[in-house]
Amino acid sequence: SNRVEAWTRDVDFLLRQEGRPMVNLTGDRTHVRVMEADWRNTDKAVNWIKEEAINLTQPFVLYLGLNLPHPYPSPYAGENYGSSTFLTSPYWLGKVTYEAIKIPKWSSLSEMHPVDYYSSYTKNCTGEFTKQEVRSIRAFYYAMCAETDAMLGEVISALRDTGLLKKTIVIFTADHGELAMEHRQFYKMSMYEGSSHVPLLVMGPGIKEQQQVPNVVSLVDIYPTMLDIAKIPVPQNLSGYSLMPLLHGKAENEVSPRGPRPSWVLSEFHGCNVNSSTYMLRTGKWKYIAYSDGRSVVPQLFDLSDDPDELTNVAIKFPVIVHSLDKILRSIVNYPKVSSSVHEYNKRQFMSWKQSLGHNYSNVIANLRWHQDWLKEPKKYENAIDKWL
Repeated sequence: SNRVEAWTRDVDFLLRQEGRPMVNLTGDRTHVRVMEADWRNTDKAVNWIKEEAINLTQPFVLYLGLNLPHPYPSPYAGENYGSSTFLTSPYWLGKVTYEAIKIPKWSSLSEMHPVDYYSSYTKNCTGEFTKQEVRSIRAFYYAMCAETDAMLGEVISALRDTGLLKKTIVIFTADHGELAMEHRQFYKMSMYEGSSHVPLLVMGPGIKEQQQVPNVVSLVDIYPTMLDIAKIPVPQNLSGYSLMPLLHGKAENEVSPRGPRPSWVLSEFHGCNVNSSTYMLRTGKWKYIAYSDGRSVVPQLFDLSDDPDELTNVAIKFPVIVHSLDKILRSIVNYPKVSSSVHEYNKRQFMSWKQSLGHNYSNVIANLRWHQDWLKEPKKYENAIDKWL
């Protein structure tokens, strides 16, 4: 489903790809372990620290991947209809202060950026939502974050109990955020802060407590950071830079034999739920988002110091800044060329997939995640694909 939805985003149709976001309460006030699979993996990590790591003479690296705080698949609409249920128990929900939850402002559907509208529609968020529904989705998400925090706490406690905490660096981060109904969307696949800004917490020997590093950094920095910690020479051709100098509070000019880290970070996305290749450049207070070839879809510019909720696109107001950020972006990645090759790739992949199905094509495509919309007018949507091809 994800692949076909990504390949067909250039097709002239709008189909919902996710289940409508909803909440579900499970168990009672004693139900602590809601995400059982994550807890099992956390237990494995904790036991390994207590039984294995404590006896090692060489340094170790332990990787623990958690699924929380991720929405669960919605059972009410079939197995493959979106991961759209925010699920928690009264135990975790009790840790959330409802009054403190901010209800995000929404633009009217007609005023939305065209890419946002497509994303909101495919994520099944264009319908009516009461303030209570939105508040609940956000509260349940925060409760899921609290459960994730507890898993991290178990790992830190195990390191403390074994005396390893004083000589172990712990890095906690995520692959994406959760919009949780900001910009009339949930989930990810967006350059708004809710989706693209991720937690990055580091603790360990030589790292000052409670410091907040103001620099914009990127997930590509994690790999060279880990090499640096392990005293392994960092290859010269990496995109990222070690975070250790920043964590040790060193001045920028001492940072790296490769020269200072850039003042910007880059993100790009070419997948489902978004009908255009998307590129984000973040530097200082500015966030610049370019789409497709840079011309056919209007870019966005946000001043995050003045507009942290990213509600006002000021691209028209600051053409000089747009021009200079676009120039930097093009020097890093020739984005119109990349968009064009993605465009061709999507068509090529879809055609070979369609051919591989033979006569079964219509039946298979009608049963992907968009089946609820598709089955209303299957011929219309098949024709739209034929026209695109």
